[in-house]
Amino acid sequence: MEVVKIKAVFLDRDGTIGGTGGGIHPFEFRMYDFAPKAIKKLNDIGVKVFLFTNQSRVGRGYFTEEELWQGFENMKDELAKHSAHFDDIYYCPHHPEDDCECQKPKVGLLLKAKEKYGFDLSQCYVVGDTGSSDLEAASRVGAKKFLVRTGWGESSLTTHRDLWKDIEPDYIADNLEDAVQWISEDIIFL
Repeated sequence: MEVVKIKAVFLDRDGTIGGTGGGIHPFEFRMYDFAPKAIKKLNDIGVKVFLFTNQSRVGRGYFTEEELWQGFENMKDELAKHSAHFDDIYYCPHHPEDDCECQKPKVGLLLKAKEKYGFDLSQCYVVGDTGSSDLEAASRVGAKKFLVRTGWGESSLTTHRDLWKDIEPDYIADNLEDAVQWISEDIIFL
């Protein structure tokens, strides 16, 4: 009998893996010191790790999609230095007024991953720093919801708590490292 509970972890970029929580130029993005180690831990326990991020600054004209991809490549290079990796990257480059299906809190990015990898999203985690975007997307597909206090996380818990509707996180983590520690202890293998 297979008992693997969690198939994948979806990680928000800004404020969760690094940065300030606000959209910054991809060449200026820096991961938190603990992020590569946390991602490697997920890699080591056999869970797929996906980056999923809103990048509406492409649609707003602040930087190009090519620059965004170069920023992703820089992240991948930094992770490789720590023997860590993303299994895939999902992003929404659209302007909010485009009303696309991929901009969180809509679930298009999550559904693309589900279609490609064929797993049940209710057996996945979403880790992010905003309740009204990251956690709401997770809630809509039945994924476990982790809020980190980094980036916008602390203000999401306090000042912007009313934007969450009726969503409650499954866990509130100090940061990505704390979230991954909890996830790794929650996973049960054969």
